[in-house]
Amino acid sequence: MQPDNLISLKDDMVAFIAGHGMRRLNGYVTEEVPTVLFEEENSDGWKDFVEHAKAAGAPFITMSEVVLEREDIALLLDQLREESFPEIDALEVEDAEQLMMHVGKVGYLQLGFAHQGVMFIFETATDWYDSFQQLMETVGDLGGIVVEDRDDSDD
Repeated sequence: MQPDNLISLKDDMVAFIAGHGMRRLNGYVTEEVPTVLFEEENSDGWKDFVEHAKAAGAPFITMSEVVLEREDIALLLDQLREESFPEIDALEVEDAEQLMMHVGKVGYLQLGFAHQGVMFIFETATDWYDSFQQLMETVGDLGGIVVEDRDDSDD
């Protein structure tokens, strides 16, 4: 059972990293950086990740979190309502409105460490955060559609 707020997990991570004598740097590793994504099905797999970082001699671990803000949902709703494409329906707006119950919660955590020019990454997210990301991608995809307006009177 995955929680809908990762704040307790974050606190556990901070304590575990410190308990291993490692430092933590607040920072997000972007997709532009060469990365290896740590894949572990075990719910405590992040502990293995931290131990790998220590074994690799990493001087610190990066840590990033995403807390859902009311403004994020308001922006998403505005963008969904502005689009007049047939793909946007009431269900997506309703899904976005349902996200309001998660305002103030941590929905995404990323740990990372550098080793030999590559960033090793551990990520975890709640189901609602994944839904939020999918809605944001939908809005982004629709915003990139160019509708050509032809003026047939010139023919």
